[in-house]
Amino acid sequence: AGMSMVLEDYRQLSGITAQMRAAASADEWDRLIELEQACRRKVEELMPRDIVPSDPEERRQKIALIKQMLADDADIRSRTETWMKQLQRIMQGTASEKRLHDTYLANY
Repeated sequence: AGMSMVLEDYRQLSGITAQMRAAASADEWDRLIELEQACRRKVEELMPRDIVPSDPEERRQKIALIKQMLADDADIRSRTETWMKQLQRIMQGTASEKRLHDTYLANY
């Protein structure tokens, strides 16, 4: 019966995580958020019909797609953590400047 529905679901999902990874590498955070929502919707859609394919080749392809999505996820996570740390440093820098100003320059 050709390609199973499950494999097609996983192909689509993997396509979304690949786009998420590309958005994260390009620092396109708004796009990443949109794609993340699309990813969540796709997962909710496929969960009820998700099965382990009986065909060994389809099973192998499903596992390969899952591994690819996990790699995408790990890369996205490391990029967002780096971005959050940079943001934290900027915010702390701004707070330090304000403290310095309040402490030393407020009376002038």
